[in-house]
Amino acid sequence: MKNQPIKEVDAVILGAGFAGLYMLHQLKSKGFSTIVYETGDGVGGVWYWNRYPGARCDIESIYYNYTFSIELYEEWTWTSRFPEQEEILRYLNYVADRLKLRSNIQFNTRVKAAHFDEEQHKWLVHLNDGHQVLAKYFITGIGCLSAANVPKFQGLDQFSGKWYHTGHWPHEKVDFTGKRVGIIGTGSSGIQAIPVIAKEAKHLTVFQRTPQYTIPARNHLYDEDFIRETKGNFKNLKHAMRNSVSGTPFAYNHPSAIEDSDHHRQEVFEEAWAQGGFAFASTYKDLLTNEQSNEKAAAFIRSKIRETVQDPTVAEKLCPKYMYGTKRQVLDSDYFETYNRDNVLLVDVKESPILEITETGVQTASDHFELDIIIFATGYDGMTGPLFKIDIRGRNGVTLKDKWENGASVQTYLGLATASFPNLFMITGPESPSVLVNMPIAIEQHVEWIAQCIDYLREHDIDVMETNAEAEQAWSKHCREIASETLYVKGDSWYTGANIAGKPRSFLIYLGGFDYYTKRCQEVAQNNYEGFQLLKLKSIS
Repeated sequence: MKNQPIKEVDAVILGAGFAGLYMLHQLKSKGFSTIVYETGDGVGGVWYWNRYPGARCDIESIYYNYTFSIELYEEWTWTSRFPEQEEILRYLNYVADRLKLRSNIQFNTRVKAAHFDEEQHKWLVHLNDGHQVLAKYFITGIGCLSAANVPKFQGLDQFSGKWYHTGHWPHEKVDFTGKRVGIIGTGSSGIQAIPVIAKEAKHLTVFQRTPQYTIPARNHLYDEDFIRETKGNFKNLKHAMRNSVSGTPFAYNHPSAIEDSDHHRQEVFEEAWAQGGFAFASTYKDLLTNEQSNEKAAAFIRSKIRETVQDPTVAEKLCPKYMYGTKRQVLDSDYFETYNRDNVLLVDVKESPILEITETGVQTASDHFELDIIIFATGYDGMTGPLFKIDIRGRNGVTLKDKWENGASVQTYLGLATASFPNLFMITGPESPSVLVNMPIAIEQHVEWIAQCIDYLREHDIDVMETNAEAEQAWSKHCREIASETLYVKGDSWYTGANIAGKPRSFLIYLGGFDYYTKRCQEVAQNNYEGFQLLKLKSIS
């Protein structure tokens, strides 16, 4: 491909999910030549790959939308409170068609590397087919959870059955009828898949490392009156979401769990449990800042597990001992009820670790389990993992992975940019609110800020935009200080990288609130992008 002409565009965007599609729409509408590279053969991002049984969003569908267009909101109608993967994928295909975006997306294409060319002051992007593309701006929209984590179990290559990862599920239906199925992992994807698979499989063995605090989703179909009322309230809904702490129109109902009476606190928890969804997380403001309040919530959920699971031994194995909410808060549909089925077995791999995968199943320290299918619901290398899969190099050929010391020393400015990597923008990057707020709303805020910034650079003939190291250090320090005031940093989770062997521990999500974060980004832009160096080629030369 060395003799092939290098294509040149204003911007290259990685990924055709929520982030990539909206970024493309914004830049196209402003007249920038733009191309999106997508590994899959269709739009959807994580919702293209995550097709496992029971896959469903845990943000209510009326909030899990783009809000930049009232026409899109009015034309599309969700069917239920929590949308299934298939429906979300249909929605994103609808958006891509409605906005005529497909002509700027190159599917089945993986970006292997992106190197900043210091002579041309542009990004040279290397594709898996050998082609190269030159772009002034390099924008990542690959999400925080797109690098699947498949544990390196000894013997997996000799397993005679079939195995799957929930994050890379086949497009065709996997038939569990009459099969002995083993699922490793009880995070969000495992908790969603287990009840569905148990109804179909001959037998299901669940290999659990860490039990989870999971709340009933209480999913239900929407009726026409509710949809009509919601669409009529679009402007108020949009304002509430974009000016909220979490990107959803919810506020904490009470200040402190320990300051409430036992009787009233029980009523508050019971009401939230019956309501389902994230109502429980919104009961008291201090559940993730006060250990005593946290334990009140944790004890309540453990009591619900013991009420639901008939076998007391199994119930105790399912009761978490760590602090509530320090791992991803999960919603479920009949998860604990599934352990009352005769064809479901729970195996605690902390008591009896998995030693290897054999030709016919899974060998633990105490037993061998004969299986036809193994499912890895083992999550992702979050936050930095998707970025580190690409050879991204900034000034002096330094890789992003080396700059961030393989994740041990991540520093960004607003989660949008990082020093020594000019004209690189990260949508929902490390140290932004990202996964702890409503992602489509966070994505919209990021995309609009980046698009307005690029427009500003064009209007002022600025060729290179680069974060100051001082601004980056100050923002990272601010992120760490806020995180240290919470219980999040005291838990082992994918939030901190604890799920990946050898990965340095760090908490890379901004916890100061989506509303404050948005305000801070606006201030930076209004002050002529303070914290950034803005350079013209003439001044560089």
